[in-house]
Amino acid sequence: MSTFERSLQPVCLAEGWSPASWRGRPALQMPQYPDTAALERALAELRRLPPLVTSWEIFALKRQIAEAQEGRRFLLQGGDCAENFGDCESGTISNRLKVLLQMSLVLIHGLRLPVVRVGRFAGQYAKPRSADMETRGDISLPSYRGDVVNGPEFTAAARVPDPRRMLTAHARSAMTMNFVRALTDGGFADLHHPEYWSLNWVGCSPLAEDYQRMVGSIGDAVRFMETLAGVEMHNLNRIDFYTSHEALLLPYEEALTRQVPRQWGWFNLSTHYPWIGMRTAALDGAHVEYFRGIRNPVAIKVGPSVQPDQLLRLIDVLNPDDEPGRLTFIHRMGAAQIASRLPPLLDAVRRDGRRVLWVCDAMHGNTESTSNGYKTRRFANILSELEQSFDLHAAAGTRLGGVHLELTGEDVTECTGGARELTEHDLERAYRSTVDPRLNYEQSLEIALAIVRKQGLRQALVHG
Repeated sequence: MSTFERSLQPVCLAEGWSPASWRGRPALQMPQYPDTAALERALAELRRLPPLVTSWEIFALKRQIAEAQEGRRFLLQGGDCAENFGDCESGTISNRLKVLLQMSLVLIHGLRLPVVRVGRFAGQYAKPRSADMETRGDISLPSYRGDVVNGPEFTAAARVPDPRRMLTAHARSAMTMNFVRALTDGGFADLHHPEYWSLNWVGCSPLAEDYQRMVGSIGDAVRFMETLAGVEMHNLNRIDFYTSHEALLLPYEEALTRQVPRQWGWFNLSTHYPWIGMRTAALDGAHVEYFRGIRNPVAIKVGPSVQPDQLLRLIDVLNPDDEPGRLTFIHRMGAAQIASRLPPLLDAVRRDGRRVLWVCDAMHGNTESTSNGYKTRRFANILSELEQSFDLHAAAGTRLGGVHLELTGEDVTECTGGARELTEHDLERAYRSTVDPRLNYEQSLEIALAIVRKQGLRQALVHG
């Protein structure tokens, strides 16, 4: 029996835990619903609705994360900063899937590793905010906390937290996941025809030649193997794809936390891979309390203020049995701080001998405002943090096993720089995000190519 299979055997449930035990802890970033009776009615209806994922999908992802912890896979996690209900339409979903498929193709080809594909979608409807209120001129209204809570329009009616939005979020998530499953099961990701994944930019992008060469190489390799085997390799026409979101709105997560037949414990069946953000990762907080009792693989965002002892205590609470595939740390330090802030954390976890997957979020620590009032991120800083991460992990004797990116398959101009050298003035052309700036399809692929170049150079130096 493998280490992972042993971890599936029944153990004692988390002491004193229930899906509702978080209610006895400080709960940050929670909206204040004015109508508690309406809230209870919405939650009662939500508890009766079917789950969005299954326990066997969760276990399959956990097994793949365990392999990534051992260096046998690489995790690619990406998608919108915050989904909008209006974006639940076929073109947006398929373009988002296309860019993640393209990135994974580049990574598989360059790293010679299987890629774990995880989308920040089908549930990424809640967002933390730095302030409870937003003020424009003489008017102050509740902050927009994502479509699952309230509306982005700056009106009193839109900003009132509405519990019925949780039901809409469940429906939109189900529609998104149903379409993604239909695409991936139906041959959309067929390696015989990776050219089908192309977006309109491929023919004119500065990166087109590199990408097309890679596509041709993979197609040739597939045809060569089929010639040798004398049969078509049908298992290349579908892929595994998983979903993730920040499990911020705990009443929603609790309502979709279920027990399943023939398995012990509780599962969050709203997503495969929930994470806790920096603002809600307090050891005595409601979110950590909720996360310690579910059997999903879970992740924690780790920022520059986190100290080594905090990280070790989080491991003790969230993965006391050192279960493979259970815990991921997503560090997001910023290009200017990562060299000083990350190494002590890596050293502490390595010395403690605990099993975690390290992932780099090179987006959130590099946000800034421009002179013309846009929130943006410089591509050069994103790339710098990512490249420094690989170097710092190598120096510490640890392994960077994945990346976490805010991106879109649309032709947006929200992050400056990249192959087309977008400037502050370009932001006005196609800035569509309601919360944080995202990489566009071309910048996303450029990141994947940069990872391959970085690791290829490292392997050449090691073997050379």
